Amino acid sequence: MYSVIYDATCNLCVTFVRLLKQLDGGARFTYVPMQDEAALGQWGITAADCEQGMILVDHETPTQRWQGTAAAEEIGRLLPMGEAVVAAYRALPGMKPLGDRVYDYVRDNRYTLFGRCDADNCRI
Repeated sequence: MYSVIYDATCNLCVTFVRLLKQLDGGARFTYVPMQDEAALGQWGITAADCEQGMILVDHETPTQRWQGTAAAEEIGRLLPMGEAVVAAYRALPGMKPLGDRVYDYVRDNRYTLFGRCDADNCRI
């Protein structure tokens, strides 16, 4: 099992987690809002760590974690048939650096681009 740490006040992040829940069906992932400091504390993750992007934590080896585009790629790789998609993405010249830049831009501007949600419409 893996935990996906995401921003529970970000419309894009919540939508991504909802989609991932449907695709995964509870087989591989659990979901932890970055606002849940008690849960994050078990892994030694701080709010400042979360500002660098979503985090994926491996339950079997909690020190094994991925962040930002690396987390997105690992999540994709773990989904059925995802390994081939991630491999194709990585094989395309220039795609990885472009993906990293786009991720960083969206991460830093997520509220402006997609808005914030409140407790009523942010439930996953």
